[in-house]
Amino acid sequence: MKNLSRAKLSNLFMVIASLIMISGCDSSSSDEKTNEISQVAYTHVSKLGGDATAIDASDSGHGFSTPMLNLTDQELEQHLAGDVNFETAFTTAPNNEHPDLDGLGPVFNNQDCNSCHQRDGRPSTITLAKGQKRVLLGQNAGIFLRVSIDDGQCLNPSKDNNYCKNVAVDGFGTQLFHRGVLKARSDWQSKPFIGQANVYLSYEYSTVSYADGSSVELKKPVFSIEQPYDVSDENYINSAILQADVRYSPRNGMPVFGLGLLELISDADILALADENDADGDGISGRPNWVFDAIKAKNGDDTPVSLGRFGWKANTPSVRVQALGALHGDMGITNPLFPEESIVNTALHESYLTRTGFVDTGLDQQGNTEATQQFSDEVVFYVETLAVPARRNIADELVIAGAQLFAQVNCTGCHQPDFTTLVGEPLLGGLTAPEALKGQHIYPFTDMLLHDLGAGLADNRRDSTATGQEWKTRPLWGVGLTKTVNPAAGFLHDGRAATVEEAILWHGGEAEQSKRDYMALAEVERKSLINFVMSL
Repeated sequence: MKNLSRAKLSNLFMVIASLIMISGCDSSSSDEKTNEISQVAYTHVSKLGGDATAIDASDSGHGFSTPMLNLTDQELEQHLAGDVNFETAFTTAPNNEHPDLDGLGPVFNNQDCNSCHQRDGRPSTITLAKGQKRVLLGQNAGIFLRVSIDDGQCLNPSKDNNYCKNVAVDGFGTQLFHRGVLKARSDWQSKPFIGQANVYLSYEYSTVSYADGSSVELKKPVFSIEQPYDVSDENYINSAILQADVRYSPRNGMPVFGLGLLELISDADILALADENDADGDGISGRPNWVFDAIKAKNGDDTPVSLGRFGWKANTPSVRVQALGALHGDMGITNPLFPEESIVNTALHESYLTRTGFVDTGLDQQGNTEATQQFSDEVVFYVETLAVPARRNIADELVIAGAQLFAQVNCTGCHQPDFTTLVGEPLLGGLTAPEALKGQHIYPFTDMLLHDLGAGLADNRRDSTATGQEWKTRPLWGVGLTKTVNPAAGFLHDGRAATVEEAILWHGGEAEQSKRDYMALAEVERKSLINFVMSL
């Protein structure tokens, strides 16, 4: 990009000048659309998190790991304690020397938070060696499978339909745990450290071509499940997890910075962007995901349902539910919000307790969970108060041009640039929010809503009210530092995209027109748009 000729640059800006004179696909007048695109307010914004932005943290592999600079001394101390907890690796129970670390599993996906959120960003995408057809998910894999029984769509969460919670697979639950402690299974002598089943990953490849003759190879992960615990090797196709009505969805770890700011966007501001029936005719019909709220349920709320905000399908309502749910589910660590073992009352757990004689029920003799209230509060506060990295290269001419193109192809139809966080006395996961998060003008580039992104990205698994083709718009802030923080990281829910360009090319459904408009751009324009996204 540094070697672009003056002629190409001149051509680019001539094209952009002509583009912004063309009316959009909606009912706005030409003058309105021209004014909207020529004055995109985010073009020169640097502090994407307002006062909660990390200004000088972008040049290292720890660009996502800076505490918000506007925390009080006491809050900073709590944040740093949570940082230690985030990287704590739990061990098999009992651990008499370090009882504060025991309780892992007995089946799990990882033993610490950092394995799925490396350096507070995305995990490494699993690659195949030359000639290798597939790989077994094992230690430090930052991806796992959500599972559930196909039961159709659920639109209005209520007590009558169990608040649209997914139907668990008998003996397995709603998440497949591919790892286990040494004696997790009855066949542990031949299958040590295997969880509920082995999960293998392979890839399917395809090619997308541009009109100018250039092309991009895309890969799609394919998962297969073998040796489930509930049947013998000879007939494992009869396992409950391998039946035709079971739906699977890969889940890749995602960045954890700026989450407290996203939680303090008002419901009203998010719902104002919803257009479920596409009333404006622009082909985009974002809608909210209404989800069960474990905090409201614990507090005795008669209707424990909230607006979903976090997770790939906006299937959790708060940072606290998301973080403590991962502690419980991904690692098998009980905590005050989720005090039962993740596989409680299953044949696998009962067999484990009987064979080992361990009293590993998630509670000690005093009734305390494996993660204490203090540990839980600190790790939640940590991910609520990680700063958003500042933008880079905002004076670069190509980045400025790309900002205009980002609006022109209507990426902003889903990636809403900005919000202002709540003031007053808002709650954060049921607790009073710190002042550092309040009243901040932020630029996350997400509308926090669900969108149908087409069959290519579909997992065909309902998640609360989200359908199998719907995904929450991912925030784009910090995306340009992804590879700086972890060079092996990928994009999208299963890490399939190695670059932002590949991620764009996977978009379909409501984003199909924007993708086509992007593909119709000249090469230099496409690079300019990518440069803008990489500046975020």
